[in-house]
Amino acid sequence: MSKLSGLGGRLYRGDTSVDFIGMRRRWYAFSGVLVLASAIALSVSGLHLGIEFKGGSSFTVTQTNISVTDAQSAVTASGVAGETIIQKIGTNKVRVQTGALSVAQSNAIQDALAKKFGITTDTIDTQIVGPSWGKEITRKALYGLFGFLIVVLLYLAMAFEPKMAIAAIIAVIHDVFITVGIYALVGFDVTPATVIGFLTILGYSLYDTVVVFDKVRENTRTITSTSKMTYSQAANLAVNQTLVRSFNTSLIALLPVGSILFVGAGLLGAGTLKDLSLALFIGLATGTYSSIFIATPILARLREREPAMMALAKRVAVRGSATAVAAVKSAEGSSAVATAQKQEKRGPRNQPKRDRRR
Repeated sequence: MSKLSGLGGRLYRGDTSVDFIGMRRRWYAFSGVLVLASAIALSVSGLHLGIEFKGGSSFTVTQTNISVTDAQSAVTASGVAGETIIQKIGTNKVRVQTGALSVAQSNAIQDALAKKFGITTDTIDTQIVGPSWGKEITRKALYGLFGFLIVVLLYLAMAFEPKMAIAAIIAVIHDVFITVGIYALVGFDVTPATVIGFLTILGYSLYDTVVVFDKVRENTRTITSTSKMTYSQAANLAVNQTLVRSFNTSLIALLPVGSILFVGAGLLGAGTLKDLSLALFIGLATGTYSSIFIATPILARLREREPAMMALAKRVAVRGSATAVAAVKSAEGSSAVATAQKQEKRGPRNQPKRDRRR
């Protein structure tokens, strides 16, 4: 802990620095690979929408020593064709999800499940979602997402500046797209809990970005009058100053979410938790990454194009050149003084006496 705090102090003072802004092409390339992989996963696999969005029927059976294989054989025996998703929830529950069914088909699946597991149809938890209701839920989820982005864009533009708002929204879209791509890759169902997770990670991603941007604003408030560093250098200093804080905050947030995902959903089999926990885990990680490696470099790039910042960069370069020349002259002067001092210490040169005798 003392080493980490010492590193944080050196980063804050600028004694130690990582050039995040200067290496932005590497971060852009890495993010480009992630975005490309997400796009391929979406185009090949697509999202597995839950019945809340696409409509359909769900049958949940509670029974000891229950298995997915038995449930699959029961659905096959019912004679109902179509895509079927069967998942085991915990140790004693199985959920069967199908597309839209008629009343006769729904009753046939219930009877087959009851016969297979030796229970009554009344003990089977049945949910039927119509396609129209699923479309309405999808529309409301999209409205909520776009409304959130618009409100955040307006707030950041008023609280900070428009270019900071643009950089933050680009980072948020980056986070959501990668999270959606990973969802398509692993094949988890997209449920209302997933949408809640998406909205949560949007808030967290923006929270971390706002913390960094606030430090950037503090470092660049009077930057044009000092001419000590360029906007990119000041922004890079801000990222280094908030790096340890972002790492600690993200780690503390990821630990409980990771416990829910790997222990709750993985080891204990709580399948209802995996939709929310996966979105949170991926979103928290990508949100921290984007606030440091994506949002701030984009902001620096946007601001460096301004005439005032271009003029500042020229003044800083001239000042740096003058400082380098002065340092060289000072070094040369010091060398000359040292040489003179050495000669003084040696004293006058003694010439050998001539022998006047012939």
